[in-house]
Amino acid sequence: MVENLGVALAAARGFGIARSLAMYYAAPFRGRRMARLYRRFVAPGSLCFDIGAHVGSRVRCFRRLGARVVAVEPQAGLARLLELVHGGDRDVAILTCAVGRSAGRATLLVSATAPTVTTLSRQWIRDVRADASFDRVTWSEGGEVEVVTLDRLIARYGVPSFVKIDVEGFEAETLAGLSTALPALSFEYLAAARHIALECVERLETLGEYRFNWSPGESHVLGADDWPDGRGIRRFLGGLAPGSGSGDVYARLVR
Repeated sequence: MVENLGVALAAARGFGIARSLAMYYAAPFRGRRMARLYRRFVAPGSLCFDIGAHVGSRVRCFRRLGARVVAVEPQAGLARLLELVHGGDRDVAILTCAVGRSAGRATLLVSATAPTVTTLSRQWIRDVRADASFDRVTWSEGGEVEVVTLDRLIARYGVPSFVKIDVEGFEAETLAGLSTALPALSFEYLAAARHIALECVERLETLGEYRFNWSPGESHVLGADDWPDGRGIRRFLGGLAPGSGSGDVYARLVR
């Protein structure tokens, strides 16, 4: 019985990863849109952090734009996949850990069939129950992982030109471990847990003067022609309809 359960979980996890690979790599137009968006922030020779690298679609994009990349992924299976694809590239550093408020260890909460929603936040799991797209998602404890801070990564690798943060409800905790303003970054938003994105905005405003934008879902298209200030992005996040899905907030340092 235990062996059968293990096989079933392994198969489900494999299916989840295969689905993610298809989602992010099977559509060439998605890669082109992604490159157009990130070219605003990423120049040849610059440094990018991909926090929550998953199957590496952003790593690939950043490298094609000529950037060096630090890819952080706490799920061991996905980190091994990143090693298979990018392990021979000396301009990509792959770290099997998470990023948070302080260094230490924490328990991963893993969904075998949907590895994209693995999280360190139990509160986020409670929040997303209000979103119909999570109706069939279940989580189980996936073991402890090392947690580092953005400050520690910066001390080791240098100041990044761009940081992408997609860590399923742990975005504010990730930014809590940052003590200096960065040129540009993104973090995920979700209507059912919008308070996390609002906390991220508040944290960034303590570090510097930022302008904001957003990109719904995986569209890789900015939602505003101009770049609103903190009040503007708060209006956007506050106006999200229930069940409107996720996306990314982009922040650009003004001074």
